[in-house]
Amino acid sequence: MPNPGKKWVVRDRYGHEIYITEERWRHALRFHPELRGHLGDVLDTLKTGRRRQKPLTPNEYKYYKKCDTLPLNYNCIVVVVAFTEREQPDGTYIANNFVKTAWGTFVHRFER
Repeated sequence: MPNPGKKWVVRDRYGHEIYITEERWRHALRFHPELRGHLGDVLDTLKTGRRRQKPLTPNEYKYYKKCDTLPLNYNCIVVVVAFTEREQPDGTYIANNFVKTAWGTFVHRFER
């Protein structure tokens, strides 16, 4: 079995354990270089950011949080998380909540 690489695990403000793999982090950086050097901010977005359920894929949520240290023209990090379950050898299921991607964006007005 290939080595899955490194992964980072956090708990969101609702108590859900979420992880991002090294592969998913590399994917995000490949398409969104504005996040380079901002892994800690992405993890913080998961831990303390707001979230919205995606209407067409109800098992996915977009987490977002203001970030003033992003490059010019960006002020917010968005992270997409899939909430799934994984079957264990004994037939029980456990949560398998993982980051699909992340990007920087500009938001004119933040909710309080």
